[in-house]
Amino acid sequence: MIKQFIYLIVLTGVMNVAMAQNKEEAAVTAAVENLRKAMIDGDKAGLQNIAADQLSYGHSSGKVEDKATFVDNIVTGKSDFVTIDLTNQTIAISGDAAIVRHTLAATTNDGGNPGSVKLNILLIWQKQKGQWKLLARQAVKIAS
Repeated sequence: MIKQFIYLIVLTGVMNVAMAQNKEEAAVTAAVENLRKAMIDGDKAGLQNIAADQLSYGHSSGKVEDKATFVDNIVTGKSDFVTIDLTNQTIAISGDAAIVRHTLAATTNDGGNPGSVKLNILLIWQKQKGQWKLLARQAVKIAS
């Protein structure tokens, strides 16, 4: 009887950790989707809300932007995403940090020049005041 009780306590603890992890993964997934939509829509308020003040946004070209530059380039259309499709997404959470990797395929219209990109993306999210904020992003071109 005592062994069964101990087993039940351990199992309950494991399940609580798993449920908390799943809840945080769902919140990070929602944050990624909010970022995707805000980038397509050029939503200044949405981009400012989801990006951490310390944002380091790295492009596949090697260019790195801070939060203000990232938001301005999306809002003004200098960096214009018409569509963004994300696949092969993985999420790993450690405390108040989340590492997200996915493949991004997009149609673009940067500065009025139509194009397309396919990139591997690494996103680092940090939970700040109860909300997941994008702290860093790095893109890498996928070899053809």
